[in-house]
Amino acid sequence: MEARQENKMGVMPVNRLLLSMSGPIMISMLVQALYNIVDSIFVARINEDALTAVSLAFPIQSLMIAVGAGTGVGVNALLSKSLGEKDFKKANRAAENGVFLAVISYVIFLAVGVLAVMPFYRSQTDAPEIVAYGVQYLTIVCTMSMGMFAQIIFERLLQSTGKTFYTMITQGTGAIINIILDPILIFGWFGMPQMGVAGAAAATVAGQIVAGVMAMVINHKVNHEVQVRIRGFRPDRNIICGIYKVGIPSIIMQAIGSVMTYGMNRILISFTSTATAVFGVYFKLQSFIFMPVFGLNNGMVPIIAYNYGAGKRERLVRTIRLSIVYAVVLMAVGFLVFQIMAEQLLQLFDASERMVAIGVPALRIISISFLFAGFCIICGSVFQALGNGVYSLLVSVARQLVVLLPVAYLFAKSGNVNHVWWAFPIAEVISVTMSAGFLVRIYRKIICHIGEGQQN
Repeated sequence: MEARQENKMGVMPVNRLLLSMSGPIMISMLVQALYNIVDSIFVARINEDALTAVSLAFPIQSLMIAVGAGTGVGVNALLSKSLGEKDFKKANRAAENGVFLAVISYVIFLAVGVLAVMPFYRSQTDAPEIVAYGVQYLTIVCTMSMGMFAQIIFERLLQSTGKTFYTMITQGTGAIINIILDPILIFGWFGMPQMGVAGAAAATVAGQIVAGVMAMVINHKVNHEVQVRIRGFRPDRNIICGIYKVGIPSIIMQAIGSVMTYGMNRILISFTSTATAVFGVYFKLQSFIFMPVFGLNNGMVPIIAYNYGAGKRERLVRTIRLSIVYAVVLMAVGFLVFQIMAEQLLQLFDASERMVAIGVPALRIISISFLFAGFCIICGSVFQALGNGVYSLLVSVARQLVVLLPVAYLFAKSGNVNHVWWAFPIAEVISVTMSAGFLVRIYRKIICHIGEGQQN
């Protein structure tokens, strides 16, 4: 009975399957993107220094997400592939070790929150108010991140077995709680203490904790394809290696984004803290464009991994093609929005005239990269799902460290901050070229041979 339920990834028409798997995740991620934006909108009402402080926190926050989501990608790929191969015992071990790794990840960032937040901020700015705001915000986000890691891993277990509708519920609930609590805790509504940026952090972690608990309970109640048993559990070295074979390239790839953001903040703050605030606002806004594509990704990966394990090449290829088409269309819509509504988007954050003057060209120039990014994002996840995450890593390193940061640094020498933004589309052109080359390579080496073993 259970095997027949999970078999939809091997038998349902691909377009319908992809939309049914991705749709709920895309919706929930849109809600998540909305609360990211709302979070900064309320923080901007405090003052621009508070907005800058939250923007400077982004490298550490994205590093946490990199570790959690990268581990989740490895668990997702290994678990879905094991289910496709009908190896249910291995699937259970993948789930149990994934939960163990989530706990270890939280402990690491608990230590970061206690020991590293102050040095992190002081390495970026000497402004005492920005540092004070930032330490309040990031300490809470790091030390209370257990909800985020629990949410990511248990949602990945649901995605691995095709139950993406439930992840929409957990992510949506967490986001709504965050949105509701933001103004209450930041400004002290309804008799609550006025916490400022600390209130924004408290609202964030409260939403994550509730979503994490919900995902854990839902897994126990409905996800019968996977059994997570704590009693008698021992870490399995082979399973952990299998998870991180895919997961570590993904973690490093996303962590490189943290390094890039940190480097860009250092470059931009040499112009003015307003430029750094603009960059932070851009990241909040672009999440509303990128999150649906990442949702599409999360629905696509288990389909590819399952059909890879099941030896169904045609279904796998069709999944890749459809995903690329949908991703490119979504990113093209995002490009048009940023081109047409740049000033209106900035005004959501109480932008000053100076912020608008810097921000409008920034949004319009950076968004040119959207036209290439959809293809690259899908390719990166295809490489990971097929166990070749190193390709994704190479593309990410080339785009963000070899091209983007050096080009931004050189353009900053001109003294015109508008030149710096051109580093993004330039880097994306390199990324799309490499991604296309690796996709051809992986097709010849792996995809075109899928199913041959089952026929022998």
